[in-house]
Amino acid sequence: MALSPASTAEEIVAHLRALASEENRAGMARFAIATDRALGIPNAVLNPIARQVKRDHARALALWETGIREARILATSTDEPAKVTRPQAEAMAAEFDSWEIVDHAAYLFCDAGLAHELIPAFADDPREFVRRTAFSTIATAAVHLKNEPDSTFIGWLDLVEAHATDARNFVKKAVNWALRQIGKRSLELYAPALAVAEKLAASQDKTARWIGKDAVRELTDPKQLERLR
Repeated sequence: MALSPASTAEEIVAHLRALASEENRAGMARFAIATDRALGIPNAVLNPIARQVKRDHARALALWETGIREARILATSTDEPAKVTRPQAEAMAAEFDSWEIVDHAAYLFCDAGLAHELIPAFADDPREFVRRTAFSTIATAAVHLKNEPDSTFIGWLDLVEAHATDARNFVKKAVNWALRQIGKRSLELYAPALAVAEKLAASQDKTARWIGKDAVRELTDPKQLERLR
């Protein structure tokens, strides 16, 4: 089936089902990817499909509603950012069940200009994957939002420090990721991020200490300093 910008959600899903691989699906589970609604199609195959079908907001909503992993990844990459609203983002986040979907959605939320609204709200949310979304979005913004002022990220360092004791696997890894990406964004952000990392590394809390030590290790790598300079 040849896909095009005119392809419907139903046609795209039918195409995806034809590409399903049980072997790939089993392999995904080893990377802690939720596979109960997965077809086993790698991102290297999904990315060209996204480029073929291009962006369509209504179709992206329909793809998301299928619940299928691959359709949801395509929903995040083919939605129209200007049409994505906070209520849509919140409804999506309520259904997040995999770190992978979270990290794809973070790009969409950044492109939609929702980072400022969603990050503090999602960081405050007790649900594991919703809180992960906050820090995944910070990490994504640090790389993706080139024109965002450094002051924004200074403010988000407070959230990193506030949630560094959340021991849940997918939260702590995202908090660590956000801290490292802030520190690597610019020379101006390097020192504040390293200061937070060193403070966490000295914490009595096991999770905060792991986050801090790992971030210190990466941020003090001479190669990182040379790149920033």
